[in-house]
Amino acid sequence: MRRTKVMKIELDEAEVLERHGVLPSAQRLAIAQYVLRTDEHPSADQVFARVKRALPMVSRATVYNTLNLFVDRGLLRAHVLAEGRVVFDPNLAPHHHFIDEETGAIHDVPWSALAVSNVDALEGYDVHEYQVVLRGKRKKGRAC
Repeated sequence: MRRTKVMKIELDEAEVLERHGVLPSAQRLAIAQYVLRTDEHPSADQVFARVKRALPMVSRATVYNTLNLFVDRGLLRAHVLAEGRVVFDPNLAPHHHFIDEETGAIHDVPWSALAVSNVDALEGYDVHEYQVVLRGKRKKGRAC
């Protein structure tokens, strides 16, 4: 029974990759199974460490190239939310981010939780996208 569930998950990721024009190799599937399902915002090094446990022969270059391919094909978004640190986000819907300064954890904040006004009134700018990045300490027992 467990084997069937694993096969279904692999099939789902393979179908998603193919729909986005990505050939589903074993390495790409292993990476997709983590990054497309996580609510974390992992860096490439974190993805590499996680995938390497399940697929020891995967190379750092393969992980980096695959993450960039997934971004190019619209499967992930890359964000620079902290100085010099690129993280990958499978949540493609509009949302904001909260960075917990104690833990470094990045949490999604619903788009509707914040109101940003006068974006269209900025003279000299053609804004096509924006997000708010909040920083602070997460209160105990509170979810974003």
